[in-house]
Amino acid sequence: MRFAVLGTGEVGCTLGSRLVELGYEVTLGSRVRDNPIAVEWATAAGGRAHAGTFADAAATADMVVNAVGGRVALDALRATGAENLDGRILVDVCNPVSFEDGQLRLEPAESDSVGEQIQRAFPHARVVKTLNTVNCQVMVAPGRVPGGHNLFVCGDDADAKQQVTQLLGEFGWSSERVLDLGGIRSARSVEMLLPLWFGLFQKFGHADFNIEVRRGH
Repeated sequence: MRFAVLGTGEVGCTLGSRLVELGYEVTLGSRVRDNPIAVEWATAAGGRAHAGTFADAAATADMVVNAVGGRVALDALRATGAENLDGRILVDVCNPVSFEDGQLRLEPAESDSVGEQIQRAFPHARVVKTLNTVNCQVMVAPGRVPGGHNLFVCGDDADAKQQVTQLLGEFGWSSERVLDLGGIRSARSVEMLLPLWFGLFQKFGHADFNIEVRRGH
């Protein structure tokens, strides 16, 4: 199975490296083919790791992971090309976050989400929102946090969500810990968890934490 991971930041490199460790072919995509971070990553990650443009990465991929910042996600995906996204599972892990005057801001929030914007802009892509509520190290190694803490998935394509849940299982997230919140509209609720996440990060001084949902009988 071949993956395109869009974005050369810590999240993209971490996810890409874990996918290579699992035995997958991975192309780390960026705006330019010779992006030095992507080239260095591919060299270090080994023979199944490659670097290329966003379009290069997605053109031959079976699954695409959007790991660019939420504020630039649509521009990056337009550069990827709708023809390279049509019919493919598009895992969206980004958040629409920025800092203004030292304060965390979300845009959009409440009445929309980046996940929904992506699905509207690329209606033939199979968008699944997940992993955006934890730090990238916890994304690929949930054992960093003890206990039965949870992830969320949402999207309009049930089969796509099932395949993504299976992939999360390879990262170490058992299916019982992955909660399906329904359609892509639910992306707005998980994106709005970011202010809470950031507040906890400031309180604890590190990112090895997560939310556990407990249900009564």
